[in-house]
Amino acid sequence: MTSTKELAKRRAEEAERIAIALARQKGERRATIKGGEGTVAWVTENLCIGCDQCTIVCDDDAIDLYNKDVTSPLINVPSNKKAKIIRDACTGCRLCVLACPTDAITMIDR
Repeated sequence: MTSTKELAKRRAEEAERIAIALARQKGERRATIKGGEGTVAWVTENLCIGCDQCTIVCDDDAIDLYNKDVTSPLINVPSNKKAKIIRDACTGCRLCVLACPTDAITMIDR
């Protein structure tokens, strides 16, 4: 039978393995996303859930959240937040693309 210490050790090893795999995936994904001064972030409004992750990682203050009326008959809230890119402030660093949980942000040519 597995002891509590052995189980804790196996869980820690598995958590480390998963963290390494996720970091590798993130690095590979970042390498495939175009970026730089010739690009700017773009938000697909219907995919944005207003989670605020993009504004947290943006060092350039290039993202604002605004209120958008909810059109769904299933959700009874007056508005939902959506992200908006400030083109002049965006440096094309790609951090917002990596932080977005719904893939609502992509990089486009300026």
